[in-house]
Amino acid sequence: MSEKSRVATLLFCLWFGLFGAHRFYVGKTGTGIIWLLTLGVGGVGIIVDLVTILAGNFCDKDNKRILAWARASDPDGKVVFYYT
Repeated sequence: MSEKSRVATLLFCLWFGLFGAHRFYVGKTGTGIIWLLTLGVGGVGIIVDLVTILAGNFCDKDNKRILAWARASDPDGKVVFYYT
């Protein structure tokens, strides 16, 4: 499971999906640039990404699924619990 937040990924896709912000956030720089230059592959790519994020199948650059909506951490910043 990825360390990235599913809520943040979803919000980046909703607000700045045309510019590939969600793909830059998860470390997919190459496809982020493609989304930026093609405005989300004509808008169709954004819809596909939104459905994939909501279904829990969107992956980060290491091919780890982004499942956690939020996470709890201790005072030292170590993640102790994921809210999926």
